[in-house]
Amino acid sequence: MTVHFIGAGPGAADLITVRGLRLLQACPVVLYAGALVPDELLAECRADARLVDTAHLDLDQIMAEIVAAHEAGHDVARLQSGDLSVFSAVAEQVRRLEAAGIDYVLVPGVPAFAAAAAALGRELTVPTVGQTIILTRLARNASAMPEHETIATLGRSRALMALHLATHLADEVVAELAPHYGLDCPAAVVAMASRPEQVVWRGTLGELGDAVRDHGLRRTAIILVGQVLAASEFRDSHLYSRERDRHDCALPPPIAPR
Repeated sequence: MTVHFIGAGPGAADLITVRGLRLLQACPVVLYAGALVPDELLAECRADARLVDTAHLDLDQIMAEIVAAHEAGHDVARLQSGDLSVFSAVAEQVRRLEAAGIDYVLVPGVPAFAAAAAALGRELTVPTVGQTIILTRLARNASAMPEHETIATLGRSRALMALHLATHLADEVVAELAPHYGLDCPAAVVAMASRPEQVVWRGTLGELGDAVRDHGLRRTAIILVGQVLAASEFRDSHLYSRERDRHDCALPPPIAPR
């Protein structure tokens, strides 16, 4: 028996990976993350599959479902939104599975920040402008952030900032980042990325707070702040440049035999 943690993607049902879909279609037990997983994906499950919405279950109750499946010899598809590598609460589940001696695998998914970038039609790493993405969040009613990971501290790099779970604290985002980025720095908010109800806002850091309130951007949204969002004057990537071809075709001098 194996627990297959599957990243279901950012929202659109067809953004799950082929591997994830095949496992979902095969497993007799499916645990899924409530309203974050589209109904179209659940329709792909076996007709006889046991479907368990974990939205209102605590970790002990989720583990009880997995242990019961383990005792019955049934594989489990643990369907979670986005990608498993960030803000997925997989770590504490894996810790318990390892303690219980239950096998598991992780199947990656499309992360929300990647879907947001697609919605904006932007690459988030642009030559000579920005090559770093900071994925972080703010904490008020959720797990506390480490004291050295405040957005004011992270913002000193002026790298592209992708903030999860932060729209309700947009004014704080502006206040913390403005000294480093400037109020005229490009900013964007993508809510419900990849879904039919997707909302995209583009503007500046100084306009962010009002935009979030005016457009009601509260749930399942990512804030992005950084110069790459509006970059147009930059050098072509070395990957496709003629200079690269000349450099790569230049052979090193032969090594003299000893």
